[in-house]
Amino acid sequence: MAVLRFPKSPQRRGPVVGDPEENRTIEAESEIRGELAGLGIDYERWSLDRVSADASTDEVLAAYSHEIDEMKRRGGYVTADVIDVNSTTPNLETMLAKFDKEHTHDEDEVRFILAGRGIFFLHLGEKVASVEVGPGDMLRVPRGTTHWFTLCEDRRIRAIRWFQDTAGWTPHYTGSRVDRNYQPLCFGPAYLGTRAATGIRL
Repeated sequence: MAVLRFPKSPQRRGPVVGDPEENRTIEAESEIRGELAGLGIDYERWSLDRVSADASTDEVLAAYSHEIDEMKRRGGYVTADVIDVNSTTPNLETMLAKFDKEHTHDEDEVRFILAGRGIFFLHLGEKVASVEVGPGDMLRVPRGTTHWFTLCEDRRIRAIRWFQDTAGWTPHYTGSRVDRNYQPLCFGPAYLGTRAATGIRL
């Protein structure tokens, strides 16, 4: 299950005064959904019991065909695929380097996580929220949302992705360097506290 955090701004020193949004951690599914909805981000939990851990791409797409079609209807997406990377994937660091700096896209970024964990940092106005996603989490980050993404320590992610136009998924970098102020590892010591455990296994 996802964990949502509003980490303390690295620019602030000492205790947070008058800003209850900072240093908050939210782990309850309904609260995460409500908080993210208020920020314009969709979050859902989907069942993982339809496919085995070693299911092929075709088996995954068939097992989740209803959800895939419904998401296409809701968001105007025209295609879906399955991305599957791990620490041995060729050029993984080069691939990740495209998305671990603050950027936007011209279309939504929609992911249903089947295996592995990753973290989205969402730069929303004056605040940064972090969402660590894992198996069973579905997240939709609307087009134009300023964000960045990286994998957790095991460098593993398998997910269904939706596209309105694959060309629209090109990152447009802001050049703000805000991403450099936040710990790039999932729930590392600098801003995100101790690693959150999950009982979900594929």
